[in-house]
Amino acid sequence: MSRKKLQKLTDTLTKNCKHFNTFEVECLINLFYKLVGDVTERQGMVIGIDRNTFRNILHMTFGMTDDMIMDRVFRGFDKDNDGCINVSEWIYGLSVFLRGTLEEKMKYCFEVFDLNGDGFISKDEMFHMLKNSLLKQPSEEDPDEGIKDLVEITLKKMDHDHDGKLSFSDYEQSVREETLLLEAFGPCLPDPKSQMEFEAHVFKDTDEFNDI
Repeated sequence: MSRKKLQKLTDTLTKNCKHFNTFEVECLINLFYKLVGDVTERQGMVIGIDRNTFRNILHMTFGMTDDMIMDRVFRGFDKDNDGCINVSEWIYGLSVFLRGTLEEKMKYCFEVFDLNGDGFISKDEMFHMLKNSLLKQPSEEDPDEGIKDLVEITLKKMDHDHDGKLSFSDYEQSVREETLLLEAFGPCLPDPKSQMEFEAHVFKDTDEFNDI
């Protein structure tokens, strides 16, 4: 990409991005094109980070291991559902992922946890996510029973309107009362250590970012 094109893209994305400055946006654009590889932009050709590359970043850089959650995080970034993350989706997604306000993170996490996108986190969805995120404990008891109990306990704590599922309003009220519930159904945000390491690495010199 020519310097002029890069400057124009950086200016546009910085203008619409609350949490990164011009230098940081430029670093992230450079990293994006490094991850995508040497592609020549052609009319009608979608250039972006595919699901496997993105999952690799989530796993290697941010320590995520849950396939279901990683898939939902990918969908959260891929706003136009075209199967890859374009440069603006990459910048805006990372803006919330790394530095979002509590409001932005609540909206993002709820969308990750709402597996079928119907606006609610159902008992079934809770069961699948908790089953995936809990360590498998070898025991004679049926592990599914323990998870069902956990779902009931979670509902009791978070389902403020008692309709047997969590709306965004239920979730928001619960998280405002107890911030630890933000990632109640699985880690979908970076921990502070991996966030700091990523930012220190990328915002220092993108040429050095070859670990992904």
